[in-house]
Amino acid sequence: MATEKHALVIVESPSKARTLQNVLGGEYHIAASVGHIRDLPKREMGVDTDHDFQVTYQISPDKKKVIAELKKAVKQADVVYLATDPDREGEAISWHLTEILDPTVPTYRLVFHEVTQEAIRHAFDEPRDIDMRLVRAQETRRILDRLVGYELSPLLWRKIAPRLSAGRVQSVAIRLVVERERARLKFKTSAWWDIAAKFATTQGETFTAALISAGGQRLVNGKDFDRTTGELKDGAEKLVWTQVEAVEWAEKLCGHDWRVTALEEKPSQSNPWPPFTTSTLQQEAYRKLRFSAKRTMQVAQRLYESGYITYMRTDSTSLSREALAAARGLIKQRFGPEYLPPKARIYKTKVKNAQEAHEAIRPAGSWFRDPGELTGLDKDMQRLYDLIYRRTLACQMAPARIRQTTAEITDDEAVFQATGKVVEFPGYLAAYQAGRDDGDGDDKTLPPLTEGEAVQCEGMEPKEHETKPPARYTEATLIKEMESLGIGRPSTYASIMDTIQRREYVVKQKGALVPTFIAVAVVRLMERYFTDLVDYQFTARMEDVLDEISRGEREALPYLQKFYFGHNGDQGLKDLLGNPIDSREVCTIRIGEGEDEVPVLVRVGRYGPYLEYGDVRTNLDLETPPAELSLEQALELIRKGGEYPKELGTDPATELPVLLKKGRYGFYLQLGDNDHKQKQKSLLPGMQPEEVNLDVALDILSLPRELGMHPETGEAVLADLGRYGPYLKSGSTNRRLPKGEDLLTIELERAVEILAKGGGRAGATVLRPVGQHPATGVDIVIKEGRYGPYITDGKTNVSLKKGEDPESVELADAVERLAAKAAQGPTKRRYPRRKKSGR
Repeated sequence: MATEKHALVIVESPSKARTLQNVLGGEYHIAASVGHIRDLPKREMGVDTDHDFQVTYQISPDKKKVIAELKKAVKQADVVYLATDPDREGEAISWHLTEILDPTVPTYRLVFHEVTQEAIRHAFDEPRDIDMRLVRAQETRRILDRLVGYELSPLLWRKIAPRLSAGRVQSVAIRLVVERERARLKFKTSAWWDIAAKFATTQGETFTAALISAGGQRLVNGKDFDRTTGELKDGAEKLVWTQVEAVEWAEKLCGHDWRVTALEEKPSQSNPWPPFTTSTLQQEAYRKLRFSAKRTMQVAQRLYESGYITYMRTDSTSLSREALAAARGLIKQRFGPEYLPPKARIYKTKVKNAQEAHEAIRPAGSWFRDPGELTGLDKDMQRLYDLIYRRTLACQMAPARIRQTTAEITDDEAVFQATGKVVEFPGYLAAYQAGRDDGDGDDKTLPPLTEGEAVQCEGMEPKEHETKPPARYTEATLIKEMESLGIGRPSTYASIMDTIQRREYVVKQKGALVPTFIAVAVVRLMERYFTDLVDYQFTARMEDVLDEISRGEREALPYLQKFYFGHNGDQGLKDLLGNPIDSREVCTIRIGEGEDEVPVLVRVGRYGPYLEYGDVRTNLDLETPPAELSLEQALELIRKGGEYPKELGTDPATELPVLLKKGRYGFYLQLGDNDHKQKQKSLLPGMQPEEVNLDVALDILSLPRELGMHPETGEAVLADLGRYGPYLKSGSTNRRLPKGEDLLTIELERAVEILAKGGGRAGATVLRPVGQHPATGVDIVIKEGRYGPYITDGKTNVSLKKGEDPESVELADAVERLAAKAAQGPTKRRYPRRKKSGR
């Protein structure tokens, strides 16, 4: 490894800089750019479409101090190494650094996929120049994203609702979710009955079996129904029982004599899954750990930068020779030679257009650290590392040997079938078993059976079955579908999942991604007026083009011109934006008709979705699943909604009416009509509108309640209802009211106890604790400040983004934001200039 006297190495993040410093020692100066030092402007498009799509870059104001420090470090260096991440984004950061820092000393690009001594030594042995093909591909992607986002988003604001956004990949992801909801809406549930029997062998071992035929005729099963429509397939001439028939047959058959008349045993083999790529890691982390894609990538980033795993943005399933040797050595040592196949398994990447020529995600180094020995990591890092460690070992282990058994149990009239499997040799399953998507069945085992053996019926239970509509996507299955279609890349999946939820296109219900009616309206507009931009093949082809640019096989400018200006009669984005759009039509979804043949409609307006029935309108909950809103439900909501605003009575103190109203985010109380509105308060958490009478409403509207004086400080103790729920306040100390406590009845003594909990310096309302800092152990919390919510560790404060939900901020994200803010140094106060007095 080179040991220049004044060698400067620049990386993106402070945490990666610390790890690299530990590896390289004091002979190298390691500095961090803290991400991109410049980017496209925030408040303008920054792309000149009339002059060959020239790009205007701006230095972020919060990076000026970082740049000044980097320039100073460059002046003192004899050589500069750019060690940003090994992908297009990292290549672009390195290029921007050279453009801004303008080093006059030799400057090289270092590429390594793991922060280990061996990988870094190899990178120093083979430094290279910046690959401008990768830079151009990254810049082209940014231009395409900016053209779509900046040109289409304002159109959505005008035609549908403010604060919406369009995105090159985002809009396609939303369409996938909406199309799945449409499939659920069209689905017709079909029901059928059969019988589950419990049998016992002569040895007393029990097992269950399902009835497959009765009276010489086969019964229907799930395979006889169309998975798309839910209805019985044409030509499926089998028995479809009702409950009455199933009960009759169960009573009739239970006392019969039963024998095992057929027994089939098939040996089978199960091979291990490949090592993790970015998408499969996100999928498995969701299934096994319930991590969101964003959380998975944040934790993986920290593991990589701390030197525990290889680079986490990859679609490759290959492993290096040293990784194969490390895995095989551990397998032999931990499990025994019988778990080790004769030669290493080589996996070929099956993903369409695999872009990153990296390894799969695996433990870093030529020997893998045991998860049990990593005591210095936080819980999330430990759990994700353990998942990666076990998957990497399993992918090189022997296959599992499984015996699958099918038995038929009959009398003279009916046939039952029992299935099961026995794992004869676990192979790779000893190290790792993949998680299941919701709806996957459980594996059953059968006791030893012999053909001709008599078995005893211990009971029969009629069972109802229903066809189920296509399952809604989870983050894991949506990423899997996008990857299979060639849409998006490893670096984009997590941000897309985050964006479509933050923008209220999708809400998460029990892990499932449910589209809102806003999403339905946006997809209808895009499908009708910007068809290509939500076409799966067109979007995948755009990814192909970016890959071709990154390999130097295609020029960016002709493609950008074709995309924006059109080609050979096909309209480009510019012309499409000028076409007339019927916004009322795309924002109207017909539910059905009332008895008077008046249509019942969902309309999407500037303030969210609402139901319309003739002259009657009522707000619709944003989280209402479109496929589950039946005509009956819509009419009932309209009937109830017509009751609001509801006058509960008159406030005796002001003689103003007290109104119960329904808004976009639920019910709330208002003192005074719209012309003399004095005060508004939400209902208490969990409170139903039916529970609210005049007395309750006046209690809520009278908040804050003064409970008395604090016995230690002498300051008033108040109970109030804020933006994030009930809370207590005394002086500058604020505490959220714990669940189970009643805001309207809590007394002073109990309030003082709650205020005393949590310790630390008194200050703004604590909205939620985030967790402990993995390095310092300091508590990180989100507080409500004068200008909105912010993250703090007691020393550094970082405001949340506009509209960002405090509940969505993960610990890893908070740590990263605090580190980035701390690296900028203290904020300089600006004082107004004093005017010179005239004389």
